[in-house]
This record gives sequence, C-alpha cells and structure tokens, in this order.
Amino acid sequence: MAQYQNIFTQVQLRASPEMGVPLPAEQQGSRTQGTTFSHIMGLIGQAQIGPVYLGYLGVTSLVLGLIAFEIIGLNMLASVGWDPIQFVRQLFWLSLEPPGPEYGFSPFVPLAEGGWFILAGLCFTSSVILWWIRSYRRASALGMGKHVSWAFASAIFLMLVLGFIRPMMMGSWAEAVPYGIFPHLDWTAAFSIRYGNLFYNPFHALSIVFLYGSVLLFAMHGATILAVGRYGGEREIEQITDRGTASERAALFWRWTMGFNATMESIHRWAWWFAVLTTLTGGIGILLTGTVVDNWYLWAQEHGYASLYPDSNVADPASMGSAGE
Repeated sequence: MAQYQNIFTQVQLRASPEMGVPLPAEQQGSRTQGTTFSHIMGLIGQAQIGPVYLGYLGVTSLVLGLIAFEIIGLNMLASVGWDPIQFVRQLFWLSLEPPGPEYGFSPFVPLAEGGWFILAGLCFTSSVILWWIRSYRRASALGMGKHVSWAFASAIFLMLVLGFIRPMMMGSWAEAVPYGIFPHLDWTAAFSIRYGNLFYNPFHALSIVFLYGSVLLFAMHGATILAVGRYGGEREIEQITDRGTASERAALFWRWTMGFNATMESIHRWAWWFAVLTTLTGGIGILLTGTVVDNWYLWAQEHGYASLYPDSNVADPASMGSAGE
C-alpha cells in the first residue's frame, strides 16, 4: 500500500522555489532573490535555502552582533598572549570579565579594566533587540500573530536581568555574568552559594518545572507527529476535521492511553506557555536575589519552605566573635 511520503522517509520533493508573499515596491530590494536546494539541509528540514529578508534592521543587528563577537574573541585571544594554539586549547576557560566593584555601575570604565565588557554588552544587547524588532515586523508584514516575538522577548528579559537590570539595581557591574563558557558556569555556582542556594528560590523552582515540562510536552508532541508521519501527520490543519487521518489516529492514541488528548491547537499553546514561563520565572528569581532576598535558605525557613536543621547543641562560630575579643 502506498503511504504518504515526507521528509522523515528520506524522500525530498523538488519544485519551483517558494518565494513567499509579494512585497511592497519599497521593500523589494530588502529580500534576496537567489535560492538553492541542499540535500543535507533537507534531511533535517526544508531543502530550500533562501530567500532571506534582512532589511536595515537585520543588517544592523548582524553588524552589531559581529562587533560584540569580535570584542569578546579578541579580548580572550589577548589574555593568552595572542597565541592561537593556546586560544583554541583554553577556549572553554577563557572569559571577558565585567568591571570590578570599585567602578560601581559607571559607564566610564577603562577598556582594559572592564570597559570592553560594557562595550561588548552594549553591542550584543542592541543586536538582540534589533533582531526582536525585526521578528515582530516580519510577523506583522505576513499577517501572523506575534507569538514568536513575545516568546523571544521572554528570553531577552532573562538576558537583560543577568547582564544589565540586576547589576544596575545592585549598583555594580561586578554582579553581571562574564562572557565565557566555563566562567559562566562558575558564576552560576558561586551565585547560588553566595545567596544561600538557589534551590530554595521558589521562582527558580518554577523555572525548572516549566523547563522540564517543556521537554516533556515537546517530546510528546514531536513523537506523536513523527509516529503518524507516514500518514501525513505534519499536515495538521487540513486533517483536523477529517476522519481516519493521522490526526485522528494521534488523538485516539492519547485518549486510549491517558483518557484525554490535546487538540492540534492546545498542545502548541501549552508548549508555548511552558517555554515562555521558563525564562520569565527564572528572570524574576534572579532579579529578586540580592535585591530583595539575601539568603534563600533562610528565607525558605522563615516561610516554611525549608525545614530547620536539627539542634546539635553546637554553638554557631559566627555568633561567637573573634578569639581576641
């Protein structure tokens, strides 16, 4: 029996390139005209590459992002004496650090003492925000909802909290996250220890719940559509009202195994909210740390969120003063 073939059966269709909706005359030069097909890209998605709409926002965003990337990279290279071998060897440990606490939150910091960090952050943040505006405008031009833009904004909120909003509220650039792979992880560990263990931060807990929930929801939905891919499961909209289709089989599977099934619309809405709330609650938890709550474990004890340590009848050394007193 012939079954519907799609990307997951390794059949790649070729047709005239899809150029998208017509653009107004004043925007014609903003979209590239060339297209090509890639077999490798076709194994993981649509084989067609192009056209790309950049516009002045896209170009400016890419330029600023490249400048930030160059500032960070060149500072890392300088930290190993401009040795390319050591740069590659130590790349995961290299970093561009924020200014020290002695500079507070002043924008005027010597380049070699943290000024490069501020400049890189300015270019990087501007690049990301311009890309957000681009995504919003493209969705508007295509008559789409702004769901992608607002989901992106949630991630940008967390980024701004870590690199700008919280340091501003704390009055010091030194509170910002350094640029680097392992230094970023070291900052996270030290941050948790310094403020009494983030595991007792309820917003951090919510963020983890939504993170794991997102994994579960996306895995369930992705697996379901792949499982009915041979029946054209990715053609969700046109199948919703049909009988005997991939969509009905998928719905029956979940109703038979769990007693309930999502709709083709609701599963995406659940996944969207879970993903957005991951970074939103995470950002709130970071923003409250050090500004409102100095020690999350003590806060959790006070609010019945964590149990008290049993009394061992051993005096707390911190309450005894120094030996000379």
